[in-house]
Amino acid sequence: MNKWQLFIAGEFRPGGRRECFPDYHPATGAVTAEVALATPDDCDAAVTAAKQALSAWRRFPVAERARLLRRVAEGIEARSAEFLQAEVADTGKPCALARTLDIPRGAANFRIFADLAAGLATECFETATDDGAGALNYGLRRPLGVVGVICPWNLPLLLLTWKIAPALVMGNTVVVKPSEETPATATLLGEVMTAAGVPPGVYNVVHGFGPGSVGEWLVAHPDVAAITFTGETRTGQAIMRTAAARTKRLSFELGGKNAAIVFADADFDRAVAGVARSSFLNGGQVCLCSERVYVERPVFERFVDALALAARQLRPGPPEDETTTLGPLISAAHREKVLGYYAAARAAGAEIHAGGGCPALPPPYDQGYFVEPTVWTGLPEDTPCIVEEIFGPVCHVAPFDTEEEAVALANAGDYGLCAALWTRDLARAHRVAHALDVGVVWINSWFLRDLRTPFGGMKLSGIGREGGRHSLEFYSEIKNVCVKL
Repeated sequence: MNKWQLFIAGEFRPGGRRECFPDYHPATGAVTAEVALATPDDCDAAVTAAKQALSAWRRFPVAERARLLRRVAEGIEARSAEFLQAEVADTGKPCALARTLDIPRGAANFRIFADLAAGLATECFETATDDGAGALNYGLRRPLGVVGVICPWNLPLLLLTWKIAPALVMGNTVVVKPSEETPATATLLGEVMTAAGVPPGVYNVVHGFGPGSVGEWLVAHPDVAAITFTGETRTGQAIMRTAAARTKRLSFELGGKNAAIVFADADFDRAVAGVARSSFLNGGQVCLCSERVYVERPVFERFVDALALAARQLRPGPPEDETTTLGPLISAAHREKVLGYYAAARAAGAEIHAGGGCPALPPPYDQGYFVEPTVWTGLPEDTPCIVEEIFGPVCHVAPFDTEEEAVALANAGDYGLCAALWTRDLARAHRVAHALDVGVVWINSWFLRDLRTPFGGMKLSGIGREGGRHSLEFYSEIKNVCVKL
């Protein structure tokens, strides 16, 4: 039984009241760890430690902070087996997925932002003055201060490091609240930070829940200058209301109800494989997953059949089994939510081409939180199953007749995170990409990421952009210095 403690000022410690909560393995439902529950005093101690460490950390040259971040990346790689075990125990995802996605990206995030920070430029202008002497205006970047980092459970290490790497390299200190569902890798990272030489207090971790608990206390703390959050839209709205009292800087990557558009001229097999991946990867628990699929009518029926076959070929089972291609949902509560949508779709008259229930698995995996990958057709566009984010391995497929109709269908709704287009027509691909109200468009691909590019959503899908210089700019204040010559 693991015990995941708080990490404050470079030390692991229990919660102030010595209370713990259980950490469940989603593939079996078994308790694998006890997690220290932070109190308000613990949160205050973490913020205080971060604030005290800030004065020295911000004076480190960027090159030195970047050097330490590269050492953190090396530390993750050296202990990749431990990070893999911790990530899989928390999420239940197949080892093959975590080994190739979550853990390598966790290390890569530190390296890419270390490299980018060294080349981040500021503005410089020569200004005319009445006396002819002139003036020089130049920009300086300075850290925000203590940053509260609130992370989701679907890609715990990847999305944690995606936030803390740019925050730290720009001279901020952080207090991290990982999801209560996935506390392990954020805690383990504390050991790596210490071994890499990151000073105590620069990186802190507090465990607990959201409203009325650690998340809310962290957002409301007067010494926290900014909040970065990835998660559902309702939680983001609650954070915004709390943060408004002190006008804190916010970065939100929120929900999505993403569309995939398949034109009749697309490479059929590539499109089927791409949409199957974008609908079912990580059990559909990726904010970028395609829950709405629109297919041009001449290939619609053939595409539905092929996608349903791809869904049925996914194999749920033990994460350690290299043939497992579908993991469980994160929790019993989330499984009930997803199964509720399955039932609602059935009641609304959906035609179920694959899935629609729970797979039969042997013990102990029969106690895990697995659901079947599911393909629907036949639902009206205004039904909750089409409008609301489900966050499970499911998609609804509908036909369209014209390019304009496809764009209108994809743009309908309150979200605007991403979309994927499948077509051989280059001109059409550019037209449709320009017309879509989303933050990211993939053409004949999905989840292909260059970490230097802007990432984020429109409408209810978020505020701001992450990635490359966009992250570095968020985690810094720029001041103008005007010198009379």
